[in-house]
Amino acid sequence: MAQAELAEQLLAAARAIRGVLTGVSLSEALEQTPAALRPGAQALAFYAMRRLGFATALREQLVPRRPPDRLTEALLLLGLCLLEASHQQVDGIPLAAGTPRYAAHTLVHQLVQAAGADRHTRPAKALINAVLRRYGRERHAIRATLTEQPRARFNHPDWWVEALRQAWPEHWQAMLQAADQTPPMTLRTNVRQITRAALLDQLSAAGIAAHPVGEAGLVLEQPRPVRDIPGFDAGWWSVQDASAQRAGALLPLRDGLRVLDACAAPGGKTAHLLERHSLRLTALDSDEKRLARVADNLRRLQLPSDQVQLCCADAAQPSQWWDGQPYDAILADVPCTASGVVRRHPDIRWLRRPEDVSRTAALQARIIDALWPLLAPGGHLLYATCSIFPQEGESQIQAFLARHADARRLSAPGQILPGDAGDGFFYALLTKPVG
Repeated sequence: MAQAELAEQLLAAARAIRGVLTGVSLSEALEQTPAALRPGAQALAFYAMRRLGFATALREQLVPRRPPDRLTEALLLLGLCLLEASHQQVDGIPLAAGTPRYAAHTLVHQLVQAAGADRHTRPAKALINAVLRRYGRERHAIRATLTEQPRARFNHPDWWVEALRQAWPEHWQAMLQAADQTPPMTLRTNVRQITRAALLDQLSAAGIAAHPVGEAGLVLEQPRPVRDIPGFDAGWWSVQDASAQRAGALLPLRDGLRVLDACAAPGGKTAHLLERHSLRLTALDSDEKRLARVADNLRRLQLPSDQVQLCCADAAQPSQWWDGQPYDAILADVPCTASGVVRRHPDIRWLRRPEDVSRTAALQARIIDALWPLLAPGGHLLYATCSIFPQEGESQIQAFLARHADARRLSAPGQILPGDAGDGFFYALLTKPVG
């Protein structure tokens, strides 16, 4: 990347980071980035999200009063993240894969150039230059003051660190460390179109190394754009994490069953169910735009449209959409904090607040209480969340069982902790006995 381009990339990444600082998701903020700058800005912003706790603690040491302009703050935070990596490289400390690598003097110069290119940050050029150069001189002494701060050490909000420490006393540190790793890219084979063995052969012929995971998954050794992978337009595969792929096998199905996929968008699990069986499936979601993505995914995968009914409605309000006919199976992949997929969406930890956990847990309870009467006797409901907080997993299911005497719990993984094998997920399989 040429130096002139680097300043533009840094400013674009800082604008995306500013979005997160003001409560906007990183993906939404990056949508405003010009297409030519987006890949580089995304890489820089993702890196900063995984180091934001450390960078924020540093900024508070170096500039105790937060800059009034959030773009200036974002540029400073990004600069501190990248400058620390530059110094680690000089010190001979191994850097994680994907770490941006720039010489410190180049980085400082380009950050000051970036500041001068925007009217909001232009008045702070001297401040940014002074702060970054001071950190270069006093780095070791300043870092030593941060070692006891959980936010700086683990790059998560203090409340999040404490919540995991309480819930998972034997695993909490490993979970926090896993959240800062770059996740693998995992494909789910569309077995209606191609076998996994044949897809693996196609990938190998294209020079793409991969290995199997689960029943239909393939983990790529190196992530790459979907258009660079054979079979995207032909619908041979979908991108889906290994933990999320387990839903298709956990819900007991056979051809011809009437099935509800509640909270279906963007449609990964909907498609997986249809790849495995011929069903009478209702895909329900309250967001019309996200529901349209379900239709797009089904078309790309060439799945039979006559087996699916798309319905835009609130899962917690069946009186608005249910036709009165019971379902043989229900997949309740309910809204959650998404705390289990932080390695894929590192901004989530900075967007969530402690009260969000209880708020989403209350919403989940309303949804599964509303869906339970829709399940036929002898049917199965699979409860799923991509969360690692017990309030959205085990505690939720225990409370549900206490409220519903007619519910029986069957074997399912329960809590899946995030790590090499997949994202953090929770699964509980419930059945309603006959008679």
